[in-house]
Amino acid sequence: MGSHESHGCLLFFIIGACLVAGGLGMGVNWGMISTHPLPPEIVVKLLKDNGFNKVKLFEANHGALRALGNSGIEVMVGIPNNMLASLAGNVQAAVNWVNQNISTYVSNSGVNIRYVAVGNEPFLKDYGDQFTHTTLPALQNIQAALIKAGLAHKVKATVPLNADVYQSDTTLPSGGSFRADIHDLMISIVKFLSNNAAPIMVNIYPFLSLNSDPNFPMDFAFFEGGSHPIVDGPVTYTNVFDANYDTLIAALEKSGFPNMPIIIGEVGWPTDGAPNANIANAKKFNQGLISRIIQGKGTPKRHTPPDVYIFSLIDEDAKSVDPGNFERHWGMFNYDGSLKYQLNIGRGKTLVPAKGVKYLPKKWCVMSPQASPSPSTIASSISYACQFADCTSLAYGSSCGNLDARSNASYVFNMYYQTKNQSAGACNFNNMAMTTTTDPSQRGCRFEIMIDITKTPKNGSPTPSSSSSRLLKAVSMISVMVALTISFAS
Repeated sequence: MGSHESHGCLLFFIIGACLVAGGLGMGVNWGMISTHPLPPEIVVKLLKDNGFNKVKLFEANHGALRALGNSGIEVMVGIPNNMLASLAGNVQAAVNWVNQNISTYVSNSGVNIRYVAVGNEPFLKDYGDQFTHTTLPALQNIQAALIKAGLAHKVKATVPLNADVYQSDTTLPSGGSFRADIHDLMISIVKFLSNNAAPIMVNIYPFLSLNSDPNFPMDFAFFEGGSHPIVDGPVTYTNVFDANYDTLIAALEKSGFPNMPIIIGEVGWPTDGAPNANIANAKKFNQGLISRIIQGKGTPKRHTPPDVYIFSLIDEDAKSVDPGNFERHWGMFNYDGSLKYQLNIGRGKTLVPAKGVKYLPKKWCVMSPQASPSPSTIASSISYACQFADCTSLAYGSSCGNLDARSNASYVFNMYYQTKNQSAGACNFNNMAMTTTTDPSQRGCRFEIMIDITKTPKNGSPTPSSSSSRLLKAVSMISVMVALTISFAS
């Protein structure tokens, strides 16, 4: 993901920004990389109960699409980057994909699909040239398939882009231009989108700007900033989103597309996994964001607000943590649809939790009071458990980062036990662990009880079983393991 160097250039190399609002309702991202996913029917009810009338899926999950049928919710269906090559090289592959994942659900299930999102941030600097030669051809083939299906008038194809596809030549928003290495490609994509009456989509993340730069001014990441303004001619920018968004506007204007419609595909704030990822900051940011959506507030260069998809609806405990431990904690709701914090969503309404969720029994796995393991034994057990369970809340600055050594071990044991559905033998750890019916949660650190997926109908929700995702989990937890081992030994 993008980076930045100083307050002057922080607007452009960053992923962050503030949000402009859409008076047509609120959108949200629904990610499903979870060991215990909520049933799709419960998620759709959660969306409707909280006034989210637009949703973005990262792939064509059939359980989710079926549940969205006749809901009235506008749907964006994503295509993962690993499918771009096949779609780019064969128009029939695109036709087949549209028939199976778009036409079928529009015609037979009453799903209100409005967009196809081709790829996901394919030009991210970290990816190099991996997707630069396949994204536009894939987009073109999907568009051709939509035309063939008779859906192009209703369903628009676009590409979700990271904010690092543009930058400023002057360190000010008015100097915005597309990144030099993909400039011509971006012009071709924007022209193609414009010719097909489709919007450009960009993901903007103020949190990542703040998280990656110790000199980033804190208040500039939020919507109520003002102590560190950026002055660009007659315009004063008091928050990073307005400046970032208007940098894109400037790049579009210079490219000959001053009125290009824009969608904010992802914007939000995590609640755990890093020092600035906490409930207070997430509530502050997302309330500011939603207030702008309700007010229909735009930016200095474009007063008309775009559609906005908040990232994200619920936590994903099996998501890759390569960018950081916070990746699993972007949800406004916990993994089970319970409330993390309250938000005013307009017309006197506040968020409401998911209903009808079934849980495993109220049992936890903790370290036995009689256990007295060696540091190497506990380290080995923790390392093993965190390959399969989410231990990110134990990281420095996180919600469970201040537990003592035994509580650290108990947290890990319990996460493994719950991830394994409280199965027999999952709470042993060389006879160091025991089950309890007393909730061991403490000081803001929540010891989870998982959703009972054994009673959930098969619905097409993905499961994080790939070895690559497990490897990423294990690698990401090395620093946590070291800290746990040292603290236990002391």
